[in-house]
Amino acid sequence: MLKGVVALVTGGASGLGRATVERVIREGGRAVICDLSTSQGAKVAEELGEKAIFAPTDVSSPADVENALGMCKDKFGRLDSVVNCAGIAVAVKTYNPKKQLAHSLEDFARVQTVNLCGSFNVIRLSVGLMGENVPNADGQRGVIVNTASVAAFDGQIGQAAYSASKGGIVGMTLPIARDLAPMGIRVCTIAPGLFLTPLLEGLPEKVQNYLASTVPFPKRLGNPDEYAQMVQAIITNPMMNGEVIRVDGAIRMQP
Repeated sequence: MLKGVVALVTGGASGLGRATVERVIREGGRAVICDLSTSQGAKVAEELGEKAIFAPTDVSSPADVENALGMCKDKFGRLDSVVNCAGIAVAVKTYNPKKQLAHSLEDFARVQTVNLCGSFNVIRLSVGLMGENVPNADGQRGVIVNTASVAAFDGQIGQAAYSASKGGIVGMTLPIARDLAPMGIRVCTIAPGLFLTPLLEGLPEKVQNYLASTVPFPKRLGNPDEYAQMVQAIITNPMMNGEVIRVDGAIRMQP
């Protein structure tokens, strides 16, 4: 149960983020949906009722994140958990010899800015509000859950930018957990495999079936709620800290 938990979820208007928002509310909590102003965030919040609010947020913008935190405090009075699901990807080789074209440095930097710097930006600003909570019997004041990817470990051709951003999230998990331990704030990261998010839903059924066949077991794409289930497990298990958990059906991506 997540009764009474207030969670701020980035990328909360779709995919893994939306599944997390829905689970938090279903299990008795409340949620701040942080997503771009062009997203379906307002519609999702309206559908979910008074236990959800939408805060238009570019995670790489300190002002946007501060505004979302202000809305969270004004509406719910506290913040217990942050779940970082916002992210983007590009699929470009480091160098294309046929076109004699190098990977755009701007595209590489943009992926790091959103995925890695955006996650850190949300963390660094959120912990101030989280730190105002009265600690529980363990001294805990809050929990942060980041989203990496199996691409952090098994990056594919064309995933240099994406894998670098997700590898950075993996790499900062333990030091941030150590930084925030004196405040009673835990930090974990989930590395999902192939999940049926809007990105994959847009692929032809034949491609979806092929991707599902590459998962050892269960031989299917992950359900976003299974990601959200792991978020709940991390929030409710006080010994989960400083860890990266693969949720991937034992897949190990091959080049």
